[in-house]
Amino acid sequence: MKPVISIVIPAFNEKDCLSVIHQRLTETLSGISDTYEILFVDDGSTDGTFLEIRSLSEQDPHVRGLRFSRNFGHQAALTAGLEQARGEAVITMDADLQHPPELLPELIAKWKEGSEVVYTVREDTAGAGVQKTLTSSLFYWLINSLSPLRITPGAADFRLLDRKAVEALKRMPEKTRFFRGMVPWIGFKQHEVRFTAPERFAGETKYSFRKMLRFATHGILSQSAIPLRMATVMGAVVILIGIIYGGYVVWTFFTKPEGYQQGWASIVLFMLLIGGTQIFFMGIIGEYLARVFEEVKNRPLYLIAEETGGEEE
Repeated sequence: MKPVISIVIPAFNEKDCLSVIHQRLTETLSGISDTYEILFVDDGSTDGTFLEIRSLSEQDPHVRGLRFSRNFGHQAALTAGLEQARGEAVITMDADLQHPPELLPELIAKWKEGSEVVYTVREDTAGAGVQKTLTSSLFYWLINSLSPLRITPGAADFRLLDRKAVEALKRMPEKTRFFRGMVPWIGFKQHEVRFTAPERFAGETKYSFRKMLRFATHGILSQSAIPLRMATVMGAVVILIGIIYGGYVVWTFFTKPEGYQQGWASIVLFMLLIGGTQIFFMGIIGEYLARVFEEVKNRPLYLIAEETGGEEE
């Protein structure tokens, strides 16, 4: 029987969380619908995560599992889940239990009321340190400053998508995936649900500061061409500074010849300013070219090595 609700859960080294999230999901969903599926996507884990997924699928026919041939990343795992999910509504959530399964009835209720995208916003995280809070705030500030689409600060990859929204996302073939920007872009009727995230149930966060910075870079470059336009603006500013400085040099030479000096330090400083600006924006252009290179290769976004569980349609 085709499921009404599909739950998609990417998992990377989350073995200790799976049985608990399965239990809580089962308790929550059994009171809503008998036709549901829980689809775990193992993103190349090394801790026996897929063994746990297989065990759950053998115990519960609602559970399905995919195992990637290696680690392809969280956004690739979400993509695989959306492409493999069969439900009329698909809910994506993390495996670490910071996305409370008990919130699912509210998401489903808003969907039944007519919302085609029900997204969640994390207002606070229990036990979050100052560094996590600051990096998260910086992340959303950068995204919203350099992207034409506004992303609500705290927006999470915990959301419900109607089948129409899922099909729209599946038509977007880009390799650099950033669902927090892609979902607002597709439009449809959207509704916001706010929540407070509990502490991670087990294990450690997979997003270090370096990974968060890289994720923000992917988000900005995949959603916006503003950084490229900044190069034009900065070039115009540098030219204007050069014209003003050149005028000042000429004025000093003719009006105060006795006080005119060579000014090697200022020349070197000015050249460093121009050279550094050029190299910086060449780096930005290189980042865009790297993404074009990835698109042109047209390699698959992920490779599935193994599947387990699932009822026949």
